[in-house]
Amino acid sequence: MTEPRKRTLVVAGLVIGSDRRVLISQRRADQALPLQWEFPGGKVEPGEAPAAALARELVEELGIIVEVGRIWDVLFHAYPAFDLVMLVYACRIVAGEPRAVEVADFVWARPEELGRWDILPADRPLVERLSAEGPPI
Repeated sequence: MTEPRKRTLVVAGLVIGSDRRVLISQRRADQALPLQWEFPGGKVEPGEAPAAALARELVEELGIIVEVGRIWDVLFHAYPAFDLVMLVYACRIVAGEPRAVEVADFVWARPEELGRWDILPADRPLVERLSAEGPPI
C-alpha cells in the first residue's frame, strides 16, 4: 500500500492596481523553485482562516495591507512530492506600497504580459485566465 500524498493548502492574492495591472512576486534564491514568479501568498497555518492567512502573508512578504475580497479561483496542482490546493482571492491594497521584504523582487504586470515571466506551474492557469478575461473589477 502506498503512503497517502501530502496535500498543502495555500492562498494567493490577485492584487489589482488602479491601472488593472496585477502584482506578482519572485521567490528568493534560497526557496524551493528559486527565482520563479508567483502570485503572492503562502501556506495557511493550522487553525488559521484562509483570508487571514493571505492578509498575514502579504504583510510579511510585501509590506502591504490588503482588503481580501472574494475567491476568484481555486486551483489544484500535483507537484512531484505533494498536492497543492490554492485559493485565489481578489485583493486591493488599502495601506502601504509594495516592497521586497521576504521576496526577491516584485513587479506590476499587465494581464496580457504575464506569459513573459517564469511563473510557477501551479500559478499558470491564473495567467491563462487573466490573459483571456482580464482581472476582476
